[in-house]
Amino acid sequence: MFTLQLFSFLFSKTQEEPTKKFKVDSFLHTMCLHDDQLRDISARFQAEMKKGLSAESNAAAAIKMLPTHVRSTPDGSERGQFLVLDLGGSEFKVLRVNVREGMGIRRGGVEMEERSYPIPQELLVGRGAELLDHVSESLKDFLHEKNISLEMKHPLAFTFSFPCELSSLDQGSLLSWSKNFRARGLQGKDVVQALRDAIGRTGGMNTEVLAMVNDTVATMMTCGFEDKYCEVGLIIGTGTNACYMEELRHIDLVEGDEGRMCVNTEWGAFGDDGALNDYVTEFDREVDAASNNPGKQIFEKMVSGMYLGELVRLVVLKMATLGLLFAGHVSNTLRTKGKVTIAHVAAMEEYKHGVENTRLILTDLDLTPSLDDCIAVQHVSTIVSFRSSNLVAAGLAAILTRIKQNRKLRTFRITVGVDGTLYKTHPQYPKRLHKVVQRLLPEYQVRFVLSDSGSSKGAALVTAVAQRLASQKRKVDETLSLFRLSSEQLQLVKARMRAGLEAGLRGEGPSEIKMLPSFVSRPPDGTEHGKYLALDLGGTNFKVMLVNFKKGLQPSSQVYHKIYTIPLEKMQGTGEELFDHLAECVSDFLDYMGIKNARLPAGFTFSFPCEQTAIDAGTLVSWTKGFKATDCEGHDVVDMLRDAIKRRNEFELDIAAVANDTVATMMSCAYEEPQCEIGLIAGNGTNVCYMEELKNIKTTEQKKRQMQDDGSDGERKAGDARIQTMCINTEWGGLGDHGSLDELITPYDAEVDLNSLNPGNQRFEKLAGGMYLGEVVRQTLLDLTSRGLLFRGNVTDALKTPGIFQTKYLSQIESDRMALLQVRSILQGIRLDSTCDDSIIVKEVCGAVSRRAAQLCGAGMAALVEKIRENRGLDHLNITVGVAGTLYKLHPHFSEVLQETARVLAPQCHVTFVQSEEGRGKGAALITAVTRQKEEM
Repeated sequence: MFTLQLFSFLFSKTQEEPTKKFKVDSFLHTMCLHDDQLRDISARFQAEMKKGLSAESNAAAAIKMLPTHVRSTPDGSERGQFLVLDLGGSEFKVLRVNVREGMGIRRGGVEMEERSYPIPQELLVGRGAELLDHVSESLKDFLHEKNISLEMKHPLAFTFSFPCELSSLDQGSLLSWSKNFRARGLQGKDVVQALRDAIGRTGGMNTEVLAMVNDTVATMMTCGFEDKYCEVGLIIGTGTNACYMEELRHIDLVEGDEGRMCVNTEWGAFGDDGALNDYVTEFDREVDAASNNPGKQIFEKMVSGMYLGELVRLVVLKMATLGLLFAGHVSNTLRTKGKVTIAHVAAMEEYKHGVENTRLILTDLDLTPSLDDCIAVQHVSTIVSFRSSNLVAAGLAAILTRIKQNRKLRTFRITVGVDGTLYKTHPQYPKRLHKVVQRLLPEYQVRFVLSDSGSSKGAALVTAVAQRLASQKRKVDETLSLFRLSSEQLQLVKARMRAGLEAGLRGEGPSEIKMLPSFVSRPPDGTEHGKYLALDLGGTNFKVMLVNFKKGLQPSSQVYHKIYTIPLEKMQGTGEELFDHLAECVSDFLDYMGIKNARLPAGFTFSFPCEQTAIDAGTLVSWTKGFKATDCEGHDVVDMLRDAIKRRNEFELDIAAVANDTVATMMSCAYEEPQCEIGLIAGNGTNVCYMEELKNIKTTEQKKRQMQDDGSDGERKAGDARIQTMCINTEWGGLGDHGSLDELITPYDAEVDLNSLNPGNQRFEKLAGGMYLGEVVRQTLLDLTSRGLLFRGNVTDALKTPGIFQTKYLSQIESDRMALLQVRSILQGIRLDSTCDDSIIVKEVCGAVSRRAAQLCGAGMAALVEKIRENRGLDHLNITVGVAGTLYKLHPHFSEVLQETARVLAPQCHVTFVQSEEGRGKGAALITAVTRQKEEM
């Protein structure tokens, strides 16, 4: 009969329905939220999130933003068998979960066996120890039932769906109960330890509790196993909560700033501090007052399934009391708390049978509803549940907006994993939620995925991910330990360097360190003046400079320069082609400056190992840094340049001096700092020079006479004596060429050396020079990837390409200001698609390789300054080092590590490091000026 009435009603033109609905709308207008209000709520939620993340404001924040210590979502490589306890409602589950690793294109899978156990009502409000004893006994019963070995150790994950403050993945204190749980003695205690104690009391089981997670986190992890874009978890059931992957640098409550961590927002408490007071209705206040926790979980009481039925009941009761429903009749059943449930709300809003269901529900409440009453009550239910989905959408919009802003993305794709009875059983809820989120965030690509056995499966996955990350970290650390130098190893490098320096000075037999005389006998003294050309060849660029020195109380210089590229075909062609190109560049510069007819004295900085026989004569010993021009080694480079200038026949040049870049750097810094007696290059290559006493340079008598003839004016005062000196270009990059560093050489270094232009040579430089560090990193990344520890084991063509990982990337990636998203951007620029975890590992590899390089240079420097101190018979040495090179200048930590290493290894030496400006070219000009002064005396 009622069905016929309903059919007739729906097709009638009566005005009663809109009148009744209008009354409901008017009565509940404060529950009907428009988009501007939702954006306002979303903005308030964002502000509360920020408060919760800050150490300064967390204590006062309503939304606690609890770190979960879950640092990664699944990548499909997880595997293992786990036991899971899932406690969060009126019953709990025990499960055995088998996680199967994905292979090739086949995704990993999860197989589960489970059993649910009821929780007696008295345990919900009794002692916490008794509740956990019941959980433990049920676990043992499950093991017996499934014939699972009691002797074998089983990893166990614990889903505990209540607010906890975790200090680690397996340690967390209960902050407060919710959902009608009020067990005594657990609040403020470590729940994991309490569970371990309960398992111990039960006895007869061998388990290891590895992780405790919230149901929201578990939901995210479950969906993340199927969808790599899932980084948000959402629960809309008896309670409500959300979690998401936050940048670690924003979580003040956890040390570290690399990577991400899942944050459990505990958003049910939003509004506990009054932030939602202007949106809270009289019905919300009544629900709150009658709850187990008045004043707490305000947002949850406006949203979750546990309270929506009660909200509907209170609205219907008020309208009936006012005579707006049931002709003013109010039954005792309608007055009884809890008589309308979320199941009733869902039934009332069914698409086809909603009105009929509403009639049956109202009848069960001892009411006699008219058709108008049924439609009105259905409308009440719709408004209450619609408000819930709107509020959830506002909170979710805040979280998604924060993630997008954190990552500075223009386009944004993300998946939200969802679980909970309200979302799963309410016929309209998911569609409403999705539409409102899309309306609030129209430019976001948001996908919702329903979790399958989310809280249970997810707990196992959290444990599996934790095991994977721990195993991965252990293996990565083992690899990077090859680059970590102990104090003993650094002392060994210092000793080997010292021995190499001494052997090179003696000149007896072959030496790893050449110790080449530079014929520069003294540093500048400030009296230098005039115009000089400086030519600087040391890498892929050739720099031509005009330097004008002015003497006076404050000596100064003016520098004009132009930089020219050296094409690869010139670097590796014939010597004549290379030097003709240099002459062409000089000609262009002279034209540019309008001084082509002036025959200026010039200094030539030639940054390759040369054996000098005079200040203006140097024979190339060997090419380095990628140069391989033929017919140059064994020839005088000054003569080769002079010949090229003659062939060009356009200008004349007086090449008065040739110098190594290291010597030029020392001279440049000595112009400003008189105590500078050491030059250091830490750039593409590495080298050091210093002022040595002439008497210590044991070489052939012929060369000694040449050095005395050219360097006799180089003197340093020591007491009343005047000591003759000369700058020695050590060419320390050759240390290790005869095997002295073999115990420090890693397989990655060996591979870089093997594929270099000069295998077996410049071994120290290949450990410390910028030209090689990027390639050492690439070889390390290639190995880690081939072992499945990086880039999901995907060895790309890019990763197999020599030279693709440039050393400049180390400086960029290790910058303290470099967020991991920027690291990913750098990697993507060289066709390496990385996750956040990959980016962390790449940064660790870069740090290990560059730190070792800096430490090696620091150990070498310690050997040198200790030698100088002992030569001079000093208890304490004060000395300045002039430094040049992009690695020292641009890398964020290289200089600091180098200086600290030198300080520790040479405690009786105070070494000041001064960066050289325009060092090599200006230094060559100064050498020329000093040489010309000497000739004029």
